[in-house]
Amino acid sequence: MVESGFAQLAKDAHRTTYDGHTEDGRASWPDSPTTSLPRPDIEAIAEQVFIALADPTRRAILAALASGGPATATDLAGRLPITRQAIAKHLTLLTEAGLVTAEPGERRRVRYRLHSAPMQVAQQFLAALARDWDGRLNALRDHLDGDFARRSNESKDRK
Repeated sequence: MVESGFAQLAKDAHRTTYDGHTEDGRASWPDSPTTSLPRPDIEAIAEQVFIALADPTRRAILAALASGGPATATDLAGRLPITRQAIAKHLTLLTEAGLVTAEPGERRRVRYRLHSAPMQVAQQFLAALARDWDGRLNALRDHLDGDFARRSNESKDRK
């Protein structure tokens, strides 16, 4: 089991192809969620994105791909202060998270390109959490405002 801040998930339990379908062809991303609670497959994708983004080197690699377009590990090593081997290891994790795709290039070189779909799923996950918290915080504010108004009226009545 993989333990995260979201839930306990079986490792690779919700592996997707990041094109909106699971490996067995089922649709895995909602066009518009009907409930505010994230589904387990969305949660698993979001977890992988957050794990990938937790490392500053991987964020730098994503930023380099965003600004310079598709690149090989060697190209990225020329732009970043880390070795090609380290970049290759980070690119493997970014590929597994679905944030980059590997494309065959010329002379057996692999070029990596950004893929935004998993990031959008993570954004949906965060939006669902925000909606849940917003609802709870609004209910608390309303309760406290009502309590304050009631106490203000009681103190006015005593005077």
